[in-house]
Amino acid sequence: MTQLTTTRRRFIQSGLAAVAAGYTAFSRDAVALPPAHDLRVAKIDRVTVKVPYRPVPARNMARELPHWKYSEIFTVHLQSGHQGFGETLLYYTWGATGDRDVDRALGSNAVEIMWDDSLGAGLQMALFDAVARSADVPIHRLFGAQVHDRTPLSWWNIDTSAADMAAECKEAYRQGYMAYKTKGRPWFDIWKQLELSTREVPDDFRIDMDFNDTLLDAKRGLPILKDLEKHPQVDIYETPIPQSDIAGNVEIKNATRVNIAMHYGNPPAVEVIRSKCCDGFIIGGGATRMMSRGAVSAMADMPFWIQLVGTGITAAYSLHFGGALSHSTWPAVNCHQLYEHQLLKRPVKPEKGFVAVPKSAGLGFDIDWDAVERFRVDKPKSRPEPERLLEVSWPDGERLYIANTGRVNFVLDLGRRGEMPFYRRGADTRLVPNDGSDAWRKLYNQARQKPVSKKG
Repeated sequence: MTQLTTTRRRFIQSGLAAVAAGYTAFSRDAVALPPAHDLRVAKIDRVTVKVPYRPVPARNMARELPHWKYSEIFTVHLQSGHQGFGETLLYYTWGATGDRDVDRALGSNAVEIMWDDSLGAGLQMALFDAVARSADVPIHRLFGAQVHDRTPLSWWNIDTSAADMAAECKEAYRQGYMAYKTKGRPWFDIWKQLELSTREVPDDFRIDMDFNDTLLDAKRGLPILKDLEKHPQVDIYETPIPQSDIAGNVEIKNATRVNIAMHYGNPPAVEVIRSKCCDGFIIGGGATRMMSRGAVSAMADMPFWIQLVGTGITAAYSLHFGGALSHSTWPAVNCHQLYEHQLLKRPVKPEKGFVAVPKSAGLGFDIDWDAVERFRVDKPKSRPEPERLLEVSWPDGERLYIANTGRVNFVLDLGRRGEMPFYRRGADTRLVPNDGSDAWRKLYNQARQKPVSKKG
């Protein structure tokens, strides 16, 4: 049972103690499992897919995250004949599964290794699914007692033009969502984004904005945050300034009616809880980390949202954490709304903002293998990085040209370092099409060295 001892950090929730060293307590009512030899991992299949974005995400994700189209689908075959399925978003994940992870899982008892977060997202998910199916219980029964019958979901999109954001909020509401999460960025007019978007949704629809600390400090950030909170839909500000600035975050939290969210672990949770510098957390990662951090949040009586990103497969898995974690009461962010297809036969679809926690065995959803085959591709040797030239413009005629460097947060760093004008009304951004001209190539090459500023 060596794998159990290396991952024995578990959780205490709803009066349940999960223990390792040869035995695992899944809930008050014991989960009946097949004999140990039937739980051996006999085979692991892997398939890479490239799932297209819907039109609005496509033209916005193309600026920064074109590689989010790639996922790896895992199928774990147990000796009993049961199968489990999982997914890793290849180039945005808390943990990618490598060949060595697959090799050490083969032949192992799935129950012994499924809590090992180091196996990576797709393989760990598939192990939980396989074990749950073998026991004829939903995955959340392996996490502990069910505390929620349904869990809230948020619609996500990257930062967009004001018109695109309004269209996405309208579509989200039409599809049964009651929350929308996006980025607050200095290269877009955040005032106009909210002005247009709030016209499309009722007052009880939530809009959450993640600034990734680009408001820099409380002095500069608070006037903007106070402006935006005038819209009743604005509900959560994520990381408005650096999370390490505890005093600044306390000042912001005390000055706004809007909830302040921070990624768990920075600063250490004990400092966050003692200082009361935020209202709740963002929690993601492997099952052991999810459950332990969810337990701390429960003890501190602080809400959080689950952030596990992928297609509908990952969204379905996230529902099980929502069912087992008492304080996962903020809408989960799974990003499956970006894609043309969820890779599921029955899509994850909310009603009035909530989705029922699955009751059937395993994941509770079936993979659409026809869709998987349709989108199947060879696995890239490295993250694809198409050439991208961005133009940020302001009403006074100033323009800033930025070229992709292969680092996701390159443009973000410009704002943090003050190399881009701080939040101005009228800001807009577009991807400059590569027309094959010498002028485009010259400007792109210049911008690869450093951003190119032009006036008028």
